[in-house]
Amino acid sequence: MKAAVYSETGPPSVLRYEDVPDPSVGPGTVLVRNQAISIEGGDVLHRSGGELGRVPHVVGYQSAGTVEAVGDGVTSVTVGDRVVTVGVDGSHAELRVVPEGFTWLIPDALSTDDAATAPVPFGTAHDALFEFGRLTDGETVLVQAGAGGVGVAAIQLAKRAGARVLTTASSPAKLARLAELGTDAGIDYSEQDTVTEVLRLTDGRGVDLVVDTVGGSAMTDNVRCLAYRGRCVSVGEVGREGATTIDVGMLRPKNLTVVGYFMGMEMLMSPRCHDVVARVLDDLAVGELHAVIDRTFPLSEAADAHAYIESRAAVGRVLLRP
Repeated sequence: MKAAVYSETGPPSVLRYEDVPDPSVGPGTVLVRNQAISIEGGDVLHRSGGELGRVPHVVGYQSAGTVEAVGDGVTSVTVGDRVVTVGVDGSHAELRVVPEGFTWLIPDALSTDDAATAPVPFGTAHDALFEFGRLTDGETVLVQAGAGGVGVAAIQLAKRAGARVLTTASSPAKLARLAELGTDAGIDYSEQDTVTEVLRLTDGRGVDLVVDTVGGSAMTDNVRCLAYRGRCVSVGEVGREGATTIDVGMLRPKNLTVVGYFMGMEMLMSPRCHDVVARVLDDLAVGELHAVIDRTFPLSEAADAHAYIESRAAVGRVLLRP
C-alpha cells in the first residue's frame, strides 16, 4: 500500500510518499481502506518531535473508510461497512488496522469526509466542556484557538448547551467564520491582549471555563481570565512552545482548577467516550452539529498538507485523500 511515512522527526519535509507492507488483521481488529484522513493536531506534534513506533513510521490518529476485513471476535462491524476510526498511529495510509472498539459506524446521512473529522475533535471538546469542565447553561466559556478542530467543535457544543462563547483566533476573517458557528465575541490575539479583552467582555468578572489547546505561556493567561471558582481544561499544546508550566500559587486566591485531558486515555479506560462520539456522529448526520473542512490534499502531498496546517491558515480540519 501507499503511505506517507518518515524515518526521523522534523519539519513537514520529512514526510515521504512510499510503498509499505499492508497491515494484517488480527483477533479483535478491523482492516479499513481509508477514503478520508483527518490530520489532527497530535499528528503534527508527533511528526515534529514524537517517538517513532517503527521505521518507517506511519503517523496519524483519525481516518474514515470502508471495512475490508475483520478479525476473529469482531461483532459490531462487517465487511463493507463505512466506519470512522481512531488509533495511536497509522492513519496516513491507504489501509489501516484498528481495534474494534476504536471504530464507529457512519450514519447513512453523513458523508465519509465529515465523519473523518469527528471523533478526536468533538470527543475532546465534549469532555473538556462537560465531563471535566462541568459547563452549565448560562456560564461563559473561553475557547482558545477557536479555528482549530477542537475549537470549532467546542464552540458549537458550548453554544448548544446555552453558554456564552468567547474565542480567540489570529485574524478578523477567522473570527467572522467562527461567529457563524456560534461565537458571541471574538478576540484577535495577534492584535489584542486576550486577558484584557476577556475582562472587558465580562465586566471584570472573568470566564467560568477555559478550553485550551495552545499550552505554553497561554496557560498563565488562561488562569488570569478565570472568574471565582473558574476551571481551565488543557487539551493540547499546539502553540509548540515546549513544556507547559504554571504557578500553582495563582490558583488559590480565587479557588481555581486546572485539569489536563487526553482523549486517548479516556477511550482506553471508559466506554462512555465511545458513546459520546457515536452521539456526535448522529448529531452531525441530522445537521445539529457541523464538520468544518478547510482543504483536502492528496495523500501523496501530505508534506504540503502538514506545512499548510503549520502556517495557521486553516479553519477546522485539513483532509488527505488516498
